[in-house]
Amino acid sequence: MTTPLQSPDVAALEEAYRAFARGDVAAVLGMLDPQVAWTEAAGSAYAGTHVGPEAVVANVFARLGQDWESFVPVPSEFVAAGATVVVLGTFEGVHRATGRAMTSRFAHVYRLTDGRVTAFESINDTHEVRRVMA
Repeated sequence: MTTPLQSPDVAALEEAYRAFARGDVAAVLGMLDPQVAWTEAAGSAYAGTHVGPEAVVANVFARLGQDWESFVPVPSEFVAAGATVVVLGTFEGVHRATGRAMTSRFAHVYRLTDGRVTAFESINDTHEVRRVMA
């Protein structure tokens, strides 16, 4: 439930993180604009800008599922500024091939229009993630 100071976009993104954590990818995809520009950090195994929900699934979500036994973004703070929401948190995961666990800080920048994500950028410690994958 949103408080008077919480934007509807923040409430929707909070629910999207909960949906991702429980494996409900369809709920996450439902928040994406058909032309969403989803950018993963340079240096990431999933780096690049992927346009459209299908590209996000193929180039990010499906690969995360293949590569990681578990991979969960755990948000700690949501900061709204107009149509932009920045989410700070950590990735927690166990890499499937190496069996190594990791925790890596992130900042996610969302741009929303009419409650749908039109752009996303992940800024994170790709060195830590790659270290666990090696």
